[in-house]
Amino acid sequence: MNIGKNKVVELCYELVVDGEIADKTTPERPLDYIHGTGSLLEKFEKNIEGLEPGGKFAFTLTPAEGYGEVDPNRIIDLPKEAFEVNGQIREDLLVPGNTIPMMSSMGGIVPGKVVEVSEKFVKMDLNSPMAGKTLNFSGEILSVREATEKELKEGLHGEYVHKCNCSGHGDGCGHEGGCNHEGHEGECHHEGGCCHEGEGHHEGGCCHGGEGHHDGGCCHGKENKN
Repeated sequence: MNIGKNKVVELCYELVVDGEIADKTTPERPLDYIHGTGSLLEKFEKNIEGLEPGGKFAFTLTPAEGYGEVDPNRIIDLPKEAFEVNGQIREDLLVPGNTIPMMSSMGGIVPGKVVEVSEKFVKMDLNSPMAGKTLNFSGEILSVREATEKELKEGLHGEYVHKCNCSGHGDGCGHEGGCNHEGHEGECHHEGGCCHEGEGHHEGGCCHGGEGHHDGGCCHGKENKN
């Protein structure tokens, strides 16, 4: 069976960015998704469409085909009060280079990178970690099957039922939909505030912008750039 609309696809891949592996999955822990439902980056899906199990792929996506260029308007200053939990500012999270899940004005989760911390403000970069990057993908198709009616209605992993508009840290090829935030317990605060629930994506990388059922990485998350 070939990859096409409404087919459930399992694949393993490796993403190389700037000469280094930014994300990968394995046959033991593959990426799975429903093709043609907007789960992954459009150009990623187009490059593997028509392949069948055992088929290998290798292609490159430009920044325009991936996560766009770095937007200076997404580098913002937030008052430290935005990072309060139970009346106390989480100073332990406010470390330059640290990534913190943030709540957008639309109620979605956007990963923000701490750039600078001053006495009263925190400069956050809300751009995707893959913004401005050229994405080099390679991998193999493991299986292809028809999606069930339940999967088409509820999502492969129930993401249409439990949707949280997660935009992942990621940032690669992309699941859009539900997400499994694991880590710090807490709540998502007001607009621009901090969501202390941690991140539950795959190992290594930043490509997941949606679900977090893989262990690390950045390739399964079509990011909402708006």
